[in-house]
Amino acid sequence: MSVRRLYETTYIINAALEDGDVDAVENRIAEYIKEQGGTILETNKWGRRRLAYPIKKKFNGFYVHCVFEAPPVAIPLLERFFILEDNVIRHLTVQLDPKLREFRKVRAEAQALRAQQLAESGQPPERERRGRYDYAPRERRASAPSEAPASTNE
Repeated sequence: MSVRRLYETTYIINAALEDGDVDAVENRIAEYIKEQGGTILETNKWGRRRLAYPIKKKFNGFYVHCVFEAPPVAIPLLERFFILEDNVIRHLTVQLDPKLREFRKVRAEAQALRAQQLAESGQPPERERRGRYDYAPRERRASAPSEAPASTNE
C-alpha cells in the first residue's frame, strides 16, 4: 500500500468563463485527482475576485481551494495538468500537516459555536478582521510645549 499524504491546492480559473464552464474545469480537476488515486476531502469555492496584479492579461479570477489526500507521485502529474489546462491561470499545491487540519477543524467549530451564542444573545456579530482603514484613532500624547532656545539677537 502506498503512502497517502494530505495536500491543499488553490487554483485560479479564468473569470471570463461562464459559470457552467467554471464548474466543468473544476470537475475535470477533481476527476483528475481521483484518477491519480486521490480522495477529495473538501472543496471551497471562493468565487470571482480581483487579482492583486494582472496574470496573463487577466484582472479577475475564480478562486477554488481544495484539500485532498493523494500519493506523493500524483503531485507532479497534477502540477503538469494545471500547466496544460488553459483555463487555470495560477495554482499552488502544498503538503499539509495533519495536525494543522485538526486545528482548522477545531477553530471552525469554535467560531460556529461563538456565532451561535452571539445570535442567541441578540448581539450583532463582531467583525473577524478589521479593514484597512477601519481602526480606532490613536490617542495623541500630551506633550509639554517644547522650549525653544533663547534668541541671542536681543
